[in-house]
Amino acid sequence: MRDRSADGLLLVDKPAGITSHAVVDRARRAIGTRRIGHAGTLDPFATGLLVLLVNRTTRLLPFLDAEPKVYRATIRFGTRTTTDDPDGEIVEEAPPPDHAVVERALGTLTGHLLQRPPAFSAKRVAGVRAYSAARRGEPMALEPVGVTVYEWRVLERRGADLDVELRCSGGTYVRALARDLGEATGSAAHLAALRRLRSGRFDVADAFSLDRVDRGDFELLPPTAAVGQLPQQALDDLDAKRVTHGQNVTAQTQGDVAALCYNDQLLAIAERDGQSWRPKVVMRDA
Repeated sequence: MRDRSADGLLLVDKPAGITSHAVVDRARRAIGTRRIGHAGTLDPFATGLLVLLVNRTTRLLPFLDAEPKVYRATIRFGTRTTTDDPDGEIVEEAPPPDHAVVERALGTLTGHLLQRPPAFSAKRVAGVRAYSAARRGEPMALEPVGVTVYEWRVLERRGADLDVELRCSGGTYVRALARDLGEATGSAAHLAALRRLRSGRFDVADAFSLDRVDRGDFELLPPTAAVGQLPQQALDDLDAKRVTHGQNVTAQTQGDVAALCYNDQLLAIAERDGQSWRPKVVMRDA
């Protein structure tokens, strides 16, 4: 019987045709806990890495090492859709652009960008989801959001389809990039396929299929894996007790934030307070 109180990370390779929330629900049933969060969803048509945080590990979400995101995508020129992906209706058609035009346009969509979210997105305006308004035929005027595209790598051009791999910041809508690439080339485009390969230090090659999750055939990564980018400080018995009671301990490592460990297990995330660490998130009850 799996320990439903276990803490850790579950890496899932999401299949196409299912929502990320449905994946979370199936993981909850497999583990036997309601307390599971995620570090970024994927649209139903997309596949690839979902990072799930189980039980007390959900407390680590603000400190999770989950950027940059790496995707493999297929951008289809010639048509734009209502949703900027294959699930929408075609609203515009145009001849596909020349490859040289595409290459130049990719340069304009690299670096820090102000990106207009898709009309069919989960963004809220006055408490209303954008996709709800769009479905009613009343799309909202969404404010541009700052995102960063670090790199585009063109893999192959197959007729009207462009296969790329890209690295970007969290919060980037790849289907909005596909839409904007169509506009920048004087054509029209939508995102035909998407697969998330990496999220920070986590790789889809290490993820479990949803079938294996359903069977309970998976392992959780320890909570320390969630914050592997942070300096670690090992605590003795006395300092461990102080931290569980929310008290400061002497800092013996550099940085502004650190992972405090006891017996090789993550005990707390702490923030610098002069020459001390002040517990910010404690993983064990006093």
